[in-house]
Amino acid sequence: MPKSTSVCNSILALIYNATNWANIADNASSSPIANITLALKTASDTPSSTMSTNETVYTNYVRVSVARTTGGWDAPSSSATANAAAINFAQCGVTGATITSAATGVGAGAAAILHYGDLNSPISVSNLIRPTFDAGAITITES
Repeated sequence: MPKSTSVCNSILALIYNATNWANIADNASSSPIANITLALKTASDTPSSTMSTNETVYTNYVRVSVARTTGGWDAPSSSATANAAAINFAQCGVTGATITSAATGVGAGAAAILHYGDLNSPISVSNLIRPTFDAGAITITES
């Protein structure tokens, strides 16, 4: 059974903007997660993947943390949210990779994935290339 657009927006707002969902779910008050982590992948994820599954290992790569606020992610609308500002990854050193997918999650290592998907087109990362996603380039949908 599908969810309504309103419910999808509330789920996205809770996860990506730390916005309470009245009478359903509250953001942790004592030690809430402050950031959503974005990982770059070299192959498509599946429902059983973790943040470290298929994660790139190009020289200097690290995951990027994006604030759980409307400064980090747009307020959800039409069952979707997007990055509110540019997201810049570390510049590649000697060893590159081809990035085909991305995932959001919380925590380090093999943390659970919140959302994942393939890029519209692969990004070839090589020496001195910095993967960058302009504001609005990463769209996350809930259905």
